[in-house]
Amino acid sequence: MKYYLPLIAAASLSLLSACGSNDEPEVVGGPADPMASELANAAPVELPPSVKKSVQYRCKDNSLLFADFMSDDKTVHLRTEKGGSATTLKAPEAGQPFTAEGGYELSGAGDTVNAKVANKSLSCHV
Repeated sequence: MKYYLPLIAAASLSLLSACGSNDEPEVVGGPADPMASELANAAPVELPPSVKKSVQYRCKDNSLLFADFMSDDKTVHLRTEKGGSATTLKAPEAGQPFTAEGGYELSGAGDTVNAKVANKSLSCHV
């Protein structure tokens, strides 16, 4: 047992002495970021809203409306065909009717909505 103790001490000292050698220089400061002030003063980024709820409505004239209500409660994507292109309707504040250019309007967000699509009034339900 007496012979192992000095061998263990010598081995651990040789391992520790190898830790201090470093051939590469350390970079402390580095070059200055040219956009640092622009990034610090930039306005916060607002992510686009995600789809909160997708609803298919049947109207009294037997037509269909497909509405994707967004998570900001101010935007709806409205389609008159299942795979058709969507028209984005926006409300000034949550709870107010959604409108878009071209005669589009949607009021309500529950099981029953009143819509105006291309100046044609529709009453629709789920």
